[in-house]
Amino acid sequence: MFARTALQTQKYSFSQPLKTSVRYIRTFKQEDQPRLRINSVVPNFEADTTLGKINFHDYLGDSWGVFFSHPADFTPVCTTELGAFSKLKPEFDKRNVKLVGLSVEGVESHKKWIKDIEEVSKLKNFSFPVIADESKEVAFLYDMVDEEGFKNLGKGPVATIRSVFVIDPSKKLRISFTYPPSVGRNTSEVLRVIDALQKTDSKGVVTPIDWQEGQDVIIPPSLSDAEAKKKFGKFKTVKPYLRYTKA
Repeated sequence: MFARTALQTQKYSFSQPLKTSVRYIRTFKQEDQPRLRINSVVPNFEADTTLGKINFHDYLGDSWGVFFSHPADFTPVCTTELGAFSKLKPEFDKRNVKLVGLSVEGVESHKKWIKDIEEVSKLKNFSFPVIADESKEVAFLYDMVDEEGFKNLGKGPVATIRSVFVIDPSKKLRISFTYPPSVGRNTSEVLRVIDALQKTDSKGVVTPIDWQEGQDVIIPPSLSDAEAKKKFGKFKTVKPYLRYTKA
């Protein structure tokens, strides 16, 4: 179901799909786990999903991605989360963002759960893939477990934590959130940070606390006043290192 992983060899590249054989006896070693840092290329993999088999990097293509995990199927908080993300899919589409979920149950279980999600959230059509990660391979690659869960990988049932990864079109990790299983996510914050990332990428600015689309942005201190005036026109100086301008 998956591509070869670091569990089988330490000579690997995350730009290539990582496959594993179900016949392989998996050992989840911390030294083999990739380090996910801001601006690192995220691991690629192949997996079965509710919309068929995907190659993760190929599926994202030239789009941004939001990849998020859930502790298990038929859990209350996850049901509300997946429903909320699905309702907001048109907003993610506007931003050229693809949504991809993950849970540690199988595809058939996911499909039955989606019927509940559609009923609870009053959705006509749940339309993004949910990965089946029964082997916990992807959970390992993306460190989607807590301390106790990591110790139990390969030994028994493990619930993934609520991880969120925002990935840009170059497949680099730009922002990640990590929540315990007991705390639901904030979809508005996910959209907000995507707006901020896309704004700062396109305009060469940075965003202040609680920034929302349409509000003033900050000119990076690396630009002189002369350079800032040439690039942005008018700006407001609060401190020599804190200058606001229109985006």
